[in-house]
Amino acid sequence: MFKNLLKTFNKASGQAAAPGPASAEAQELIAAGNAAEDAGRLQEAHGLYLQAVACDPQLPAAHLNLGIAQEALGDELAARACYEQALALENGHPFAAYNLGKLDYRQGRLAAGEALVRQALARKPDFLEAWVLLSNLLDARGNPEGAAEAIAQAVRLRPDHVGALFNQAGVLRQLGRLDDAQAAVARAVLVEPGNVDCLVLQTVLLLAQGFAAEALEPLRHAITLARHRFDLRSKELFVLNLVEGVGAEDLWQRHVALGAEVEAAVPARQLTARPLARPRLRLGYVSGDLRGHPVAMFLLPVLQGRNRERFEVFCYSSTLRQDRFTRQLEQLSDHWLDAVPLTDAQLTDRIVEDGIDILLDLGGHSGEVRLGVFVGKPAPVQASWIGYLNTTGLTRMDYRLTDARCDPPAQSQPLHTERLLMLPHSQWCYRPFVDVAPAPAAPCERNGHVTFGSFNNAMKITREMALRWGRILKAVPTARLLVADVSSARKRQWLLAAIEEAGGAAGRVEFAPRTDLEAYYQLMHTVDIALDSYPYGGGTTTFDALWMGVPVLTASGPIPASRSAASILAAIGLESWIAPRVDDYEALAIARAADLTGIAQLRRTLRERLRGSPLTDEPAFVAAFEALLERAWQAHGGAA
Repeated sequence: MFKNLLKTFNKASGQAAAPGPASAEAQELIAAGNAAEDAGRLQEAHGLYLQAVACDPQLPAAHLNLGIAQEALGDELAARACYEQALALENGHPFAAYNLGKLDYRQGRLAAGEALVRQALARKPDFLEAWVLLSNLLDARGNPEGAAEAIAQAVRLRPDHVGALFNQAGVLRQLGRLDDAQAAVARAVLVEPGNVDCLVLQTVLLLAQGFAAEALEPLRHAITLARHRFDLRSKELFVLNLVEGVGAEDLWQRHVALGAEVEAAVPARQLTARPLARPRLRLGYVSGDLRGHPVAMFLLPVLQGRNRERFEVFCYSSTLRQDRFTRQLEQLSDHWLDAVPLTDAQLTDRIVEDGIDILLDLGGHSGEVRLGVFVGKPAPVQASWIGYLNTTGLTRMDYRLTDARCDPPAQSQPLHTERLLMLPHSQWCYRPFVDVAPAPAAPCERNGHVTFGSFNNAMKITREMALRWGRILKAVPTARLLVADVSSARKRQWLLAAIEEAGGAAGRVEFAPRTDLEAYYQLMHTVDIALDSYPYGGGTTTFDALWMGVPVLTASGPIPASRSAASILAAIGLESWIAPRVDDYEALAIARAADLTGIAQLRRTLRERLRGSPLTDEPAFVAAFEALLERAWQAHGGAA
C-alpha cells in the first residue's frame, strides 16, 4: 500500500533531527493507523490519523496518511485538502504531490496533475509509481510519445513490474509499435502467467500483428482462468473464423454451446405489450463501431434514407474512439445513447425502458461485443446484421440479415440459431469513404507485368495463404506483389519466409505501411489484381478495390466469412474471378494474370459497373432492408 512507499522514502532520506515528544506520539499514532489499515479496519485507521494530526499539526506525514484514508473512504474533497496541507508544510513532498496529482488525473485536471507529478519526480527520481502516473497523464493529454518515454523510465527502474509493462504495451500499441508492445506484454506474462488482463492484451496485440492462430494460446489460457468472462469466449469464436482448417460444423457447435450456456445463466426479460397508439416502429442499433469503420459506412445510407414516418431510430453506441462519422450518425438518429459506461444489464434495462420493437446487433462476436444485451431479450424482435458474418449462437437472436450468395440457405441455415432473412442482392450497400478518381489505365499496361495486391487486415492473412502467394509468384515469374497494412515487422518477415519457402522471390514483394484513407485508395493505382484472404475474406476492401478499378480474385469456402467477397463479385457478374474451392485459387490467379487485355478492360469499366449495380443503389437497398424488418415484425405478430 501507499504508506509502505512512504516508509521507504523516509528511511532513505533520513531525519534532520530527532522528533520532539508531540511528533513522536504522532508517529506512533500513524504506525497504529497503518496496522489498522492493514487489518482492513479503515474507519479505525482514519480516527488514528485524525489524532495524529491533532497531536502534531505540523507533521506532513500525518496529513498525508489522513488524506489517504479519506480518499479510501470516498471523500476526495477532504483528501485533497489534506494533501495540499502536507505540501504547504513541506514544499515538494513527493508523496503528497503524487497523491494530489493522482486525484487531478482522475478528476480530469490533467495539466495540474502533470505539474504535480513532475514535482514529485524532481524530488524523487526513482519514484516508479509517479513515472507510471506521468505516462497516463501524458497519454490523456494527447502526447503518446511522452507517455512512452515516461513508462520506459518506470520499466528501467523495475523491469519486472507487471503494471508498468502492461501500460508500456498499451502506449506502444497506440504508437503503432506493435512488435515492441507485444514484447512488453510477453515479459509481463512471464512474470505473472496468471494475469488475465495481460493475457488478453497479448491476444489483442497478436491479432493486431496478424497472428490469429498464435493468439488462441494466451486467449485460451485467459479463458481457463476466467471462465465467467463471456467476452473472452466470444473473442475465441471470432478468432476461429480467421484460422484455416477450422471446420464449419465445429465452429457452429462452439457458437451453440456458448449461446446455450449464457442463455441458461441470464433469463429473458418479461416485456409489456407495445402501445397500440404508437405510430412508428422503434428500431435500436447496438454497436461499438459507430466511427470511421465499415459498419458505420454501411449504416449511414440506412439512417439517411429511412422512412421516418414508419421508423424511429435509437442508437446505443459503445464506441470508444469517436470521430466525425460518430457525430454524423448521432445527428441522423432520433435518439442517441453513449453506452460505453453501461454494463450489459444496465443497457438491457435502458432498452426495455425505451420500448424498442426491433433491436439490431451490428457487432456479433467481433469488436466491442455487446451480445450480452441480447441474451436478456430486451426487445420482442432481435436481429444481427453486418458486423459478424456468422451465427451468434443465441436462440434469442431471432434473425440474421444476409444475402443468398454469402449464405446459400441450404448450406447456411442449418448452421444458424437465427432465421436467415435474405436481402435481394447483397447484405451491403456500398458508399466509398472518400472520393478518389480511379487510374485511367491498369499498371500492367505501362509496366509490362502484373502486380498483385493484398489490402485485407493482416490478421486475415494465414500462413497457408502466404504459401499460395509464393507459388503464384513462382508460376508468374514477372509478377510482383504489394501487401498493404502490415504494421508488424515480425509479420512481414513471417510472410516473406513463407513466400520464399513456396518458391516466390522476396525481392518481388513490397510492403506498404498503414496510411490515411485517401492514400489507401491511391495505393490501388499500383495494383492490377487484388488477392483476397481466406478463410476470412474481404468485405469493405473488396468494394474499395472494385471501386478503384481493381478486380478481386477470391475463393469460396465453408463459412459465411469465406464467401463474402464471392457474394460481392457475383452480384456484379464477376463469377469468373471466384475460385469454387480454395484449392483452385492459385490456378485461377495464374490464369487471370495472363489476360492483360481483360485486366485493362476491367480497369476502365469496373467503377461504372459497380455504380450501375444494386450494390450502390441506396434507395432500393433501404427499401428492401426496411421491408425485411416489416416482415420480421409481422411474423412476430406485430401490428402497425
